Amino acid sequence: MLDILAITGPIYLVVLAGYLATRFGLFARADMRVFGKFVVSLALPALIFNALATRRLAEVLRPGYLLSYLGGSLLMLALGYAVGRRAIGWNRMRSTFLAMGVSCSNSSFIGFPILMLMLAPVAGVALGLNVIVENLVMLPLLLAMAESARDDGSGAWHQVLRQSLRRLARNSMVIAVVAGLAVSLSGMPLPQPLARVVTLFAQASGSVSLFAIGGTLVGLSLSTGWQRVLPIVFGKLLGHPLAVLLVSVTLLPLLGIAPMAPELRAAALLMAAMPMLSIYPILAQGYGEADRSATTLLVCMVVSFFTLSGWMWLLRDA
Repeated sequence: MLDILAITGPIYLVVLAGYLATRFGLFARADMRVFGKFVVSLALPALIFNALATRRLAEVLRPGYLLSYLGGSLLMLALGYAVGRRAIGWNRMRSTFLAMGVSCSNSSFIGFPILMLMLAPVAGVALGLNVIVENLVMLPLLLAMAESARDDGSGAWHQVLRQSLRRLARNSMVIAVVAGLAVSLSGMPLPQPLARVVTLFAQASGSVSLFAIGGTLVGLSLSTGWQRVLPIVFGKLLGHPLAVLLVSVTLLPLLGIAPMAPELRAAALLMAAMPMLSIYPILAQGYGEADRSATTLLVCMVVSFFTLSGWMWLLRDA
C-alpha cells in the first residue's frame, strides 16, 4: 500500500501546495484561471498532440476503450438523471447537474498526472481518447439538457447543441486531437526543433494543472450541505468506474470487439474513478446550481484520495 501512496501522495501534495499558496496570498484565486488557461490552451493540447502524433494510428484509435468509456459514461448520465428525477424528486435542472457530476471526469488536470505515474506508456493515448468522449459527446449533450431544462422544454436545446459544436471546432484540445491523428496518419515526424517545443509545453501540464486545481478550491466551504452531496460523490468515484467495467465485459463481446489490453482497461477504470471536472461549479453557476456543485467538487476531491488509492491497489493486483 505504501507504493500506492507514493503515487497518490505527490499528486495531492501539489494540489495542497496550490491551495496553501492561494490561501495565504502568494497567488490570487484569479491567478488560477491564468494557470488553468495556460494548461487548457497550450500545455494539454501539446501533450495530446505528442501522444497521438508519435504513435501509429492503430495504436491510437482503440475502439474497446472508446466504447467502454463512452458507454459507461452515458450509463451513469442516464442513471444519475433518473435517480435525481424519480428517486429524489429533484427538478430537471438539478437532475441534469447530478448526471454531469457522476459521468464527467477530470481527465486532464488529475487523471493524466496520475496515469503518468502509474501507466505512463498509455497515459497520453487515454487522455486523447477521453478528450474525444468528453468534449464531443458528454459535455455538449449535458449542456443541451441544461438549456432544455431552463427553457422548460421549449426546444432551445438544439440551438445550444449547435453552438456547442461550433465552440468545439475552436477548442484547442479538440484541434490537438485532429492534428495529432493527421500527423500519425501521414507517417511524417515533426522537425526536431518543433518537436522539442511541443514537448516542453507538454511537460508543464501535470504540475501546473494540479497546482491550479488546489488554488481553485480556496473559498469553497464544507460547513453546510456536504452530507447531501455524498450520493453524487460516491456515484462518481465508485459508480462511474464500475459502469465502465460493466460495459467493457458485456458490450464488447456482444459487438465482437477484442478485449482491451490490461493497461488500457486499468487506464479506463482509473480515468472514470477521478473526481468530476474542475469546471463543474463554473458550468453550474449559469444555471443556479453553483453552491451545491462547488460543495460536491470539494467533497469529491477529499474523498478521492482514499478511493483512488483503493482503485490503484485493486488494479495493481488484478
